[in-house]
Amino acid sequence: MSPRFLLPSSAKIRLDGVLGRALAASQSAHLAQFVRDEWSPPIALFGPAHTCCNREGDWYGEHAGKWLFAAARAAERSHDLELRARLTNVADFLLRQQQPDGYLGTYAPERRFMCRQVAGPRTWDGAPGVRTWDIWVHSYLILGLLECARVLGEARYAQAASRIGDLCWRTFTEGGIEITSLGNHHGLSATVLLDPAMELFFATNEPRYLELAKLIFARANAHPAIELLPQALAGADASAIATGKAYQLCWNLVGLAKLHRATRDAATFAAVRRLWTNIREHHLTLGGGPWGGVAHRSREVFNPAGVFSPYGYVETCSTLSWIQLNRELLSLTGEACFAEEMEKSAYNDLLGAQAPGGDNWCYYSFPNGRRVYTTYWRCCKSSGPMALEELPTIAYATTADGDIAVNLYGAGTASLETGRAGRVELVQVTGYPFDGHVRLLVNPSHSATFSLLLRIPSWAAASKVLHNGTPVTAAIHAGQYFTLTREWQAGDCVELDFPMSPRLERRQNRNVQESRTPDGSPVAQEVLRLDYVGVTRGPLVYSTTLIDGFKIEETVRLPAREYGLLTTGAPLLGSEAPTVHLNLGYRTPLVFAPYVEAGGREDGTWRLTWLNIAPE
Repeated sequence: MSPRFLLPSSAKIRLDGVLGRALAASQSAHLAQFVRDEWSPPIALFGPAHTCCNREGDWYGEHAGKWLFAAARAAERSHDLELRARLTNVADFLLRQQQPDGYLGTYAPERRFMCRQVAGPRTWDGAPGVRTWDIWVHSYLILGLLECARVLGEARYAQAASRIGDLCWRTFTEGGIEITSLGNHHGLSATVLLDPAMELFFATNEPRYLELAKLIFARANAHPAIELLPQALAGADASAIATGKAYQLCWNLVGLAKLHRATRDAATFAAVRRLWTNIREHHLTLGGGPWGGVAHRSREVFNPAGVFSPYGYVETCSTLSWIQLNRELLSLTGEACFAEEMEKSAYNDLLGAQAPGGDNWCYYSFPNGRRVYTTYWRCCKSSGPMALEELPTIAYATTADGDIAVNLYGAGTASLETGRAGRVELVQVTGYPFDGHVRLLVNPSHSATFSLLLRIPSWAAASKVLHNGTPVTAAIHAGQYFTLTREWQAGDCVELDFPMSPRLERRQNRNVQESRTPDGSPVAQEVLRLDYVGVTRGPLVYSTTLIDGFKIEETVRLPAREYGLLTTGAPLLGSEAPTVHLNLGYRTPLVFAPYVEAGGREDGTWRLTWLNIAPE
């Protein structure tokens, strides 16, 4: 399958508004501070003074590759010469640490992935006898170095990434090492190499890297605890694959989608699509983050389908890999559902995990729970900035036919090259996601006929589209792209009106005990049922803070008629977003604000997205 949508580079897009402020804060407070030079702790790890004796089995080296990737995107997007120079200095330091065989990790020689693991019982999550994140760290280094090569225009970084790929190829073929023995969660933490292997193939067109990806995929399929392709095609729930680790599984699916792009194998795409559907239907919070962790030893694994809890964990790293998976599927298919999932995740669970100054992130976020910013080495501290830097490249897209798709809404500009109109400048003027009115100014370099593909959100059933002030009469379908074909002139204006009435959302946690009657007939008895209600408005999830200033839970009694139950009110101090009031009648209205802002953005503040409904 050839890509339906071609995604532009960060240099062509400027995001303003909510997303632009989040990107700017991340760049100035995290990317410019977390890594400054080779003496910064995440980079100093790669020096010989550390690697000679590191036998701890930690994951800390992943920050280097994530920082390279995000900093390269940010330097390209913002034209920040200081960040660009710092990126070059750090990348060159890492290259000086690379061993002749290609190794570029943080482990002592006897703990490196080229060595066979010590025999012994595995832990509950399938971790090997000697815990290792070596392949994981190298996977992020490949992605970061390739991004440096693209942005900085220096082949030495791509060559360093290729040397890592070559070492992996030799290790898993001539070396006879089983890749699934090198990572926890029954090997899922190592088979993520599938994604960077495919990126090496796309960057170099070297068949060996495609063969490496196929080998990794074959080993994941053969492992009895994973069986990625067979289980996916059989309709398995995401929680049943390996340990159901959300982050790792989604990242494996990113690589699998790229493998399909190269091979056009129908079964591969069907597997990705089925697991994507399963995750979307059963394993996402209202804010678009993959969640799990209830009654599990790991807080980061999916619960079985049908389980619901307002206290589920969303690891920010999982939000990153979910956004990346939707990016790949959007590019392949051009379907609006993938863009909508990215927008929902970005405006809710992703931004809801970022500290207001941009210098920190929540490791875990909860629909109902306390906001807690994480400690220095936690993975999400680098995954959040990396996820943010994905957003400019997915906001717009072009097609091989010279058309333009608008995927994300929010203030900003784009400069896109098309086959029909040459360069087309787009300007979004809007208060979205707080306001549903969007003005899109279209300025082609010369008059030309092409189509604008305007994503209509699934929640915006009564949307309106105007061209130069005149309503467009063609049918508009929520959840799809609306195609507006014109001979476009400089100064043309498209307006979109998305209704943003607040909406009541419902979820249920239900447990049914299966049994049989004395005559053998099957019978089901409901032994647990908890119903919940939440609030959304436009693309935003709304939450309230501690009820009456101190209660972390509330049971509400909904009136028989819902007319007037939800009303909008003035924004809270310092906010642009209207509040939503839940008018129950028997008590003062409960005031909801966007999940990102609810309770204040300081460490330790509470957000309550779901309220329990009184039993009937």
